[in-house]
Amino acid sequence: MGYSALEKRFLSMNECSEFLGVTKGTLYVWVCHKKIPYVKVGRLVKFDLNQLEQWLKKNSVAMLN
Repeated sequence: MGYSALEKRFLSMNECSEFLGVTKGTLYVWVCHKKIPYVKVGRLVKFDLNQLEQWLKKNSVAMLN
């Protein structure tokens, strides 16, 4: 029963960095400074895809015509 990254609700650091198009280093900095929503599962950091999509909408800059 395999899941693709888009079918999963929680993304790993690798999957999230690929999804957002940023390096893992940037993602670690954002997590450290609590600039991005994340969930701790034991020692692992996971990203809720639904929260990421809301965060992206909230942090998007509108284009002016």
